[in-house]
Amino acid sequence: MIHEELQRLEKLTSQVGKKLEQVEEQNLMLKHEVDFLRSSLKERDAALEDFKNQIKITKLVNSIPVENIESAELRERINNYIKEIDNIIAYLSE
Repeated sequence: MIHEELQRLEKLTSQVGKKLEQVEEQNLMLKHEVDFLRSSLKERDAALEDFKNQIKITKLVNSIPVENIESAELRERINNYIKEIDNIIAYLSE
């Protein structure tokens, strides 16, 4: 009777140990997923800030009062600068 109870407890202990290993493995996978999602969120936040800055610059450029010919040329130059800055940011992000 004691021997049977001991075997039953050993079996339960073995089952609990296996379940614990599964839960720990799952926990580790979830931690990795959380890290990945946080990293992804930071990248998206940075991209959003870049877009907000581009919008601010565009609004600023559009609000500068200059003659039409100069305005078009100035806008083109600023847009080229913005594209160049975006390329540099993309390069540095890699």
